[in-house]
Amino acid sequence: MVRALCDIDDLSPAELSEVVEQAHTWKHEGHPSDLLAQQTLAMVFEKPSTRTRVSFETGMTQLGGHAIFLGPSDIQLGHGEPVADTAAVLGRYADLIMARLFDHADLETMAAATDVPVINGLTDDAHPCQTLADLMTIREHHMGEEPARVTWVGDANNVARSFIIGAAMAGIEVTACTPPAYGFDAATLGRAEAAGAAPTVVDDPAAAVAGADFVYTDVWISMGQEDQRAAKLAAFDGYQVDMALLEGTDAQVLHCLPAHRGEEITDAVLRSDRSIVFDQAENRLHAQKALMAFLSASG
Repeated sequence: MVRALCDIDDLSPAELSEVVEQAHTWKHEGHPSDLLAQQTLAMVFEKPSTRTRVSFETGMTQLGGHAIFLGPSDIQLGHGEPVADTAAVLGRYADLIMARLFDHADLETMAAATDVPVINGLTDDAHPCQTLADLMTIREHHMGEEPARVTWVGDANNVARSFIIGAAMAGIEVTACTPPAYGFDAATLGRAEAAGAAPTVVDDPAAAVAGADFVYTDVWISMGQEDQRAAKLAAFDGYQVDMALLEGTDAQVLHCLPAHRGEEITDAVLRSDRSIVFDQAENRLHAQKALMAFLSASG
């Protein structure tokens, strides 16, 4: 059966390691330019994107294939045609489908309705492609022999949910620091536990980052949550990643971008020598090339 990546734990730990290692090798040693020759990636976007669109399209080109951008005004998705019908038709034309959607159930419907690999480019529930890039970045920058220690500070959003599961699969120790009302749901914690280890959950940012090798944050107000802005800004007071929070640590800083400077993170941190966020952004390209090659071979 052709594989899909709807969630990071659709991969086994061994497969996750294989994709990350392949991405690292290709980044530093070069990659084949014809591996996906004559193949087409259909890219379905309900949500706007910078990194997702450019990294997938560039990656497909670098591997010898072709990518087609399909935005909300380009196809019938959301204009009367069922998600399953759209996916079934795209699967007759394209060799892979990447979808960046609101509803995770729509992505699962797409994966079930087609015979080609479907990749989650982001849903409200999960962002597995970001996790692949995160794990690759940690692999590049962690110099110690002991497992990397990562502290997540902020909202337990889609990026965070995928990350704590992927980190557990990779043997990374995670501390999660979130306001109590915006923490991880039991199901996600259970999946992380099943994958290796659930994160240590605390609500004091200063205590959480002590001893961390990496501090990871993301926006507090995600796309579609603009009506929650006032409530979230109040709830997340004290959870900003700033230079004061990092004082006394050697932690490097991760952020999946785009960043809301002055909210979850400061400009001073993003531009400091602690920041590895642009390495992290670049690694979306390499990780996704390795993923597309893996899924194509699995099919």
